[in-house]
Amino acid sequence: QLQASGGGLVQAGGSLRVSCAASGRTFSSATMTWFRQAPGKEREFVATTNWSGRSTYYADSVKGRFTISRDNAKNTVYLEMNSLKPEDTAVYYCALRSGRDPTLHTQTYQYPYWGRGTLVTVSS
Repeated sequence: QLQASGGGLVQAGGSLRVSCAASGRTFSSATMTWFRQAPGKEREFVATTNWSGRSTYYADSVKGRFTISRDNAKNTVYLEMNSLKPEDTAVYYCALRSGRDPTLHTQTYQYPYWGRGTLVTVSS
């Protein structure tokens, strides 16, 4: 089970950190990924990290502004978002893919487990 939290309203240029807490014993061996879905748009990849946290990958639209990290002792993955823009407004979802996969996947269909999402709104 995945539970995202930390969303809210922030002004453009501001920062926000969202978190995703996982239950179960598979977190420390799982790829964790953030996706987002803006109103009227398809869900899109944002950032991913491998099971150890030493390998990460970002969408071009957030590279240099967002940072994904994880704490395996707390079964939690984070997304630190800086220099936020109105176009970052979306519901942010965390997703899990278990099994120490060496490949970082960016497609929604590659993730069997999803959290319920947390809304981030960036005002201009």
